[in-house]
Amino acid sequence: MFSLGSSHRYYLYRHPTDMRKSFDSLCGLIEEQIKGRPLGGEVYVFINRPRNRIKLLHWESGGFVIYYKRLESGTLEIPEYEEGSNSYVMSWTELVMMVEGIRWQKIERRKRYEPVLPEAENQ
Repeated sequence: MFSLGSSHRYYLYRHPTDMRKSFDSLCGLIEEQIKGRPLGGEVYVFINRPRNRIKLLHWESGGFVIYYKRLESGTLEIPEYEEGSNSYVMSWTELVMMVEGIRWQKIERRKRYEPVLPEAENQ
């Protein structure tokens, strides 16, 4: 219950999101804009225009969970996207660094083994 970690896939929605949106409206964005599966167990990340609020929508066994954070000062840094993409696949580490205010563009990541998952091959 209420658990996120490095085993999940994270999709950051490219466009600013109205933070008044809740479960059903966010699911609609996922299906229509990202072409994702809200019930698939992935975590979808949404940020508002001023970049001081973030929502994560995640399906867990039996229902949806929304994680919501409002920064009292500062902003969230958003990664650069590929042109024409509506989402950015990010890692748990990138998400944590973004929420903690760490700029990852200046950090060089060392090579690590990452197995190719069957689900990732079809996308």
